[in-house]
Amino acid sequence: MSKKVILTGDRPTGKLHIGHYFGSLQNRVKLQDEYEQYIMIADVQALTDNFENPQKVRNSVKELVKDYLACGINPDKTTIFVQSMIPEIAELTVFYSNLVTISRLQRNPTVKNEIAQKKELFGNNGESITYGFLGYPVSQSADITIFNADLVPVGEDQLPMIEQTREIVRKFNSIYGSVITEPEALVSKFPRVKGLDGNSKMGKSLGNAIYLSDDEETITKKVMSAVTDPKKIKKDDKADPDVCMVAYYHKLFSGETVDTVFGECKAGHRGCVACKRELAKNIAKYLQPIREKRKYYDEHPELIDQILIDGTNNARKKAKENMKRIKEAMKINYFE
Repeated sequence: MSKKVILTGDRPTGKLHIGHYFGSLQNRVKLQDEYEQYIMIADVQALTDNFENPQKVRNSVKELVKDYLACGINPDKTTIFVQSMIPEIAELTVFYSNLVTISRLQRNPTVKNEIAQKKELFGNNGESITYGFLGYPVSQSADITIFNADLVPVGEDQLPMIEQTREIVRKFNSIYGSVITEPEALVSKFPRVKGLDGNSKMGKSLGNAIYLSDDEETITKKVMSAVTDPKKIKKDDKADPDVCMVAYYHKLFSGETVDTVFGECKAGHRGCVACKRELAKNIAKYLQPIREKRKYYDEHPELIDQILIDGTNNARKKAKENMKRIKEAMKINYFE
């Protein structure tokens, strides 16, 4: 039996951080042995809110690939491709745009939340919302279904996007016949990694992230700024590790010593400065193999180019095959 197909990806808006590593990259490495996995570098989607800074998107494409490879993604097992180089995605997006109403897009909880954030940020009653931004769930549906993906790994906050895709597929199949696979969400079991500042999300734009490519000096500087228990004033004050971001990251990076860290923290036997320095060393040690492998690809950019060329060609081949079936079902396969 053929393997089930998985479609996942990232927007090229910067390097990846430890939130990506624990939230998705580790899981993708495991999934590539069980499934036919496609990883899309979503440059078109990135342009929905970076259209005025295309160089940022362009520069980030190869940085993503380096992070993938450094973490263990194998291009012989996983197809890595660039979204904008698969014209069938744009074509299918146009077809799907006839199957979903504007009001339905506006009710999408994920889109609704992001529109509210933009209104708050720009204060112009949503006049900055573009057609491309409002319609990106339609484009995302095309991303998934042009490869007939069975599964899409997502966090719980992205479930409305998958349901939107399922609705579009059901509508399409009800009109044109059972041509397109209705995908299912593969909900991540990994919780979202918090930022250094205690924010519930670690993000590139929030300035609270530790990147996979950060060296030890940079990691140390960032960890020294991490939020700790505000009630701990003196070195020997007892503290609550449950409200301390340093303790939070110790759980991720310090292995068997975590119980000691928490015990000393609660008893007032651990100063914050020493605790932060220990954490920084542990993080740097944990990420060292990733940094070294990434450095190899920094020095061999031609390998990155070839991986992207090969992956995009493979993805395009599958997309063209599926588009042929879709056009046939839609009765627009003229002269064939």
